[in-house]
Amino acid sequence: MMEFNAEQARILAEIMLWRRDVRHFLTDPVPEAVLDRLRLAMDHAPSVGNARPWRVIRVESPALRGAVRAEFTRCNQEAAASYEGEQAGAYAKLKLAGLDAAPVQLAVFTETDPEAGHRLGRATMELTLQQSTAMAIFALWLAARAENLGLGAVSILEPAVIERLFGVPAHWEFSAYLCIGKPAFTDDTPLLHRAAWQRNEETVWERR
Repeated sequence: MMEFNAEQARILAEIMLWRRDVRHFLTDPVPEAVLDRLRLAMDHAPSVGNARPWRVIRVESPALRGAVRAEFTRCNQEAAASYEGEQAGAYAKLKLAGLDAAPVQLAVFTETDPEAGHRLGRATMELTLQQSTAMAIFALWLAARAENLGLGAVSILEPAVIERLFGVPAHWEFSAYLCIGKPAFTDDTPLLHRAAWQRNEETVWERR
């Protein structure tokens, strides 16, 4: 196994520190060569049984992008209505998606019954397929940051609506909608922490 030095470990720590869930993007296009490198990062992600269940759609159609924005608006209005008082006001001030400006948008799905992997490692833990997709997304996220790009995941969407919108096979489960592009600004502090919505807490790490 290749051994890395202290400087390489420091750089990785910096990339992870400055990896943020970006909502504010510039509209500058992302070069195709960079996108190829981001796809390669997903290629190297671990997956249960080497099943590689993630399926990625690059969303370029203005009509599809508009439909996703409309669905986000609908879901966001419903979410806003669930809060009251000061918390409702705080929620209304949050910017929760970069759909208006991000030049690259990806819809990511999980193949829930892939032939690849021959069911190895998921007979008792089916969620390992979704976990594999999540690891591929995180690999993409770190690679994007190393390319001086930002990535934001839009979670305020109804999965069944997105699946119908993209007309995917019945065994494709919606996992994430990702916005990628040059960030309008960089920050080492999560926006929700900075906005006092939810502080970053330390990982619970126990010994037993």
